[in-house]
Amino acid sequence: PNRDWIEFVLSDRELDAADDWIAEHVGEDDIVITEDIPLASRCLKRNARVLSPRGRVFDESSIGEALASRELMSQLRELGSITGGPAPMQRQDRSTFLQRFDEIIQKVRRNQRN
Repeated sequence: PNRDWIEFVLSDRELDAADDWIAEHVGEDDIVITEDIPLASRCLKRNARVLSPRGRVFDESSIGEALASRELMSQLRELGSITGGPAPMQRQDRSTFLQRFDEIIQKVRRNQRN
């Protein structure tokens, strides 16, 4: 969409270049939607709001567990114990996402009024 508040950014081809750009430019009360746990952690450090496409809210109280779980799953994949990826998105995931997204938007709006 052609809107003033939307910026198209083409990142370098380097590994994690897009993540690096996002983490460097995100600010307080920006909303980041990602399933990438390390990116979520980096954005939280800059006071952004972070939400997964399935509706999981990442915050200071949940990011440590998410990072540890990600590391464990990575090791299990390397050992061949786990070969599949995440389950396909379900209708409930979309509903949860929309509900949590709306809640975050309302919190950001309240913060901006104060």
